[in-house]
Amino acid sequence: MAELGFEVLGLDIDPAKIEALTRGELPFHEPGLPELLLKHVQSGRLRFTTSYEEVGAWADVHFIGVGTPQKPGETAADLRFVDAAVTSLAEHITQDALIVGKSTVPVGTAARLRDLLAETRATAGLDGTVELAWNPEFLREGYAVKDTLTPDRLVVGVESAHAEGLLRQVYAKSLTEGTPWIATDFATAELVKVAANAFLATKISFINAFSEITETVGGDIGTLADAIGHDPRIGRRFLNAGAGFGGGCLPKDIRALQARVSELGLDRTMRFLAEMDDINLRRRDRVVDLAVQVLSHHRDGIARSAGDTASPVPSPATVEVLNGTKVALLGVTFKPHSDDVRDSPALDVANRLFTAGADVAVYDPQGNANAARRFPRLGYVDSLEKALVGADLIILLTEWDEFRQMDPEYVGRLVDQKLLIDGRNVLAPRPWQDAGFTHAALGHRFSPAQSATEGS
Repeated sequence: MAELGFEVLGLDIDPAKIEALTRGELPFHEPGLPELLLKHVQSGRLRFTTSYEEVGAWADVHFIGVGTPQKPGETAADLRFVDAAVTSLAEHITQDALIVGKSTVPVGTAARLRDLLAETRATAGLDGTVELAWNPEFLREGYAVKDTLTPDRLVVGVESAHAEGLLRQVYAKSLTEGTPWIATDFATAELVKVAANAFLATKISFINAFSEITETVGGDIGTLADAIGHDPRIGRRFLNAGAGFGGGCLPKDIRALQARVSELGLDRTMRFLAEMDDINLRRRDRVVDLAVQVLSHHRDGIARSAGDTASPVPSPATVEVLNGTKVALLGVTFKPHSDDVRDSPALDVANRLFTAGADVAVYDPQGNANAARRFPRLGYVDSLEKALVGADLIILLTEWDEFRQMDPEYVGRLVDQKLLIDGRNVLAPRPWQDAGFTHAALGHRFSPAQSATEGS
C-alpha cells in the first residue's frame, strides 16, 4: 500500500515484532519485500504501532490480515484472532471508516462480524459510520510482492456503493492497468478464496493419485502431466507429481471448508476433499517407503516394503533398514522462495525418518530456523555440502534452485552411497545415473535393475 502511494500505519500486538519492523527488519522471508519495507520506513510513508487508539483515530481504511489457523485437534478454522481484531477496531475507531477483511474465513463469517461490529459500537455508544467489506487475497508465498502490486483479479464483498467506492480508490492503480474487478456479496467473496484453494489442491491430488498408478505399473508421470496439460480445459500448472502440498493455506483451508459444509448439513457436498487430503498425506508415506526400498535393495539386493508407514510408530522393517543410516534431506519448506514450514511434507518426512532411527542432516536455504523451532531434535546444517558429506541416501523434497543445479559428479564425491530420491521430479535421471547413482522418484516405478544398468 505504501508503494502504491498511501500513508500506512501497521498494527500488531507483539511489541518485539513492531520494534523490528520499525527498524526495517522483516520477520519472515519473502523475496522483494525487505527492500520495500526499508524504502518506505525510511521515507516515513510506512509506520508501525501497537496502539489501537492510534489507528482508530487515524485511518480511513483498516485492513485485517490476521491468521485463521486450524483449531487444535479439530478441522475447523480458529477465528479468535479475526474476532479480536474486529472487536478492538470497533471499540477504538473515532471517525467514519471501512474495515476490510483479508483473512481466509468460513462462509458466513463476514455477516457475523458485521453484526459484531455494529453491536460493539452501539454498546460503547460510539458515533460515526463504520462499515465492513471482505477482500480475499490471492498472493502466493515467494511471489507476494508481484501478486499484490499486479494482482490477477480483485474480489470485494460489499454491502454499499460507498464501501465499493472506497475500495476502488484504494485499488485505482490496478484498475487503471486493467485488473478484473469483481464486486459481490459477502458469501461469494468468502467462498472465492476457499474455492480457488480447493481447486488447486484437487489438481495436485489428481496427479499424485495417478502417481500411485505409475509407481505400480510403470510409465512417466511427467509426460502424462504434459500430455493432459496441453488440453486448454485442464492446463499444465499444478500438475507436478511429488511429495504433496503443504503450507499455511491449502491443507487447513480444505479442512475448514469440510468442517463448515458439515455445519451447514452438506456433508456429502465436499466429501471428495477428504479423499484429496488422504491422497496428499499418502505421498509422505510413499517417500518413507521408497527410502526403505532403495536402501534395502542397495544393501542386500531386495527392495523391501516399509509396511504401514502411516502409523506414528515406524514398522520393524522401517527401523531395521533406516536405523543408523545417514540421510541428507534437502529442503524442509513446503515450497521454494519461502521460509514457511507449516504442514510441510518435507519436515514431516524428516521427522518420520528420524523416529525410525535415521541420522537426518537437514539443509534448507531459508527454512532451517523455523523447522528447528518445530522439530529441534533433527540435525540441521548450514550448507548443502555439510548435508551431503558421508550421506547414505539423498532425499530432495523442496525444489530450490540450489538443489536443481547440483552437479552429480561433485555430489558423488561427497556421499558414501550414491542413492538419490527425487521427491519433486525436478532432476533429470540420466546425468545422475551416468554418475553412478541409483535414481528414484515419486510417480515412477522403482526399477533398481534398470538404474544399475543405466548407471554402470
